[in-house]
Amino acid sequence: MMIKLSNRLQACADFVRQGTRLADIGCDHGYVPVYLLSNGRINSAIAADINEGPLSSCRQLVEKNNLQGKINCVLSNGLEKISENEIDDIIIAGMGGELIAEILGKCSYIQKKHLILNPMTHPEPVRRWLYDNGFEIQNDIIVSDGRHFYSVFDAYYTGKFEIKSEADYYLGNITDFSQREYFQHLLNYLRNREKGGEDFTEVISSIESRLNDDNS
Repeated sequence: MMIKLSNRLQACADFVRQGTRLADIGCDHGYVPVYLLSNGRINSAIAADINEGPLSSCRQLVEKNNLQGKINCVLSNGLEKISENEIDDIIIAGMGGELIAEILGKCSYIQKKHLILNPMTHPEPVRRWLYDNGFEIQNDIIVSDGRHFYSVFDAYYTGKFEIKSEADYYLGNITDFSQREYFQHLLNYLRNREKGGEDFTEVISSIESRLNDDNS
């Protein structure tokens, strides 16, 4: 059974390294690990979800593709039921940024793993957590999927702690500003927050400057 991933999930899958063991946290139906195994990209996977419903759908997909020996479906709150020596790459996708940051903070071995993260909303607390904990964001892209835009980025622990600005939390290591609609939405959101008394001058100015540079 050939699986066609959405643009968002394809972006996550593309960041997974060849020949690794994957943990897919918030696995939903298990499309990503099944796709990656079917394409010979990974050696094995743990598909984890906090809810039995999605996990049941995941098990059915795994069985349909005869991958029971390669994909282990686990009922787990984040990475709690997954041990350090079972995995190399971790995808955490399909949930809000605050929850992703919380999951990262609760995992004792997180520094040893390659992280692939897709916050559905508020990527800024995730980037803040990564920077505050000695991680470096490598690829940082905006993906258009249907009528929505999503942040997808990957990170490694380097142990370097650099002073970051508020703009870094919103823009991370993004180098491609061609998804202008996403950045216009972000500008509108920040300007509305400013009406409530918050100050996002530096972030707004940084976004506008990058959009102008991209336009020139």
